[in-house]
Amino acid sequence: MRTRIGFDGDSMTAYLSGEIDHHCAKNTRELIDSLIQQKKPKVLRLDFSGVGFMDSSGIGLIIGRYRMMMLYGGYVRVVNVPEGLEKLMLLSGLGALDILERHGEAIETTE
Repeated sequence: MRTRIGFDGDSMTAYLSGEIDHHCAKNTRELIDSLIQQKKPKVLRLDFSGVGFMDSSGIGLIIGRYRMMMLYGGYVRVVNVPEGLEKLMLLSGLGALDILERHGEAIETTE
C-alpha cells in the first residue's frame, strides 16, 4: 500500500492505493496521525480511488482518523469509494457517520 499526502488550505488529503490490510495499515495510520497533529487540518479526506482491497484494518483506519479529527474539531470525508468497497463500509456502520462519498456524491444508506 502507498499513501500520498496533499494539502490545500486547511484540508489534508491522503491518497491511498493498493491493498489495506493489517500489515500496511499501521504505517499509514502513523503517517496520517503525525501530520494531523502537526498541521491540524479542519478537513481530512481519505481518497480510496486507488484501493482495490481492504479488510477490517481499513475500517479501523477510517474510524481512528474520524475520532482523531473530532478531537481537533475537524471532520473526515471518505471520498472516491469504489463500488466494491462500498458494501463493506456500509455493513461496518460507516454509513451512519455520513462521511462516505463516491465520485463527489454522498453514499445513501438505506435503513
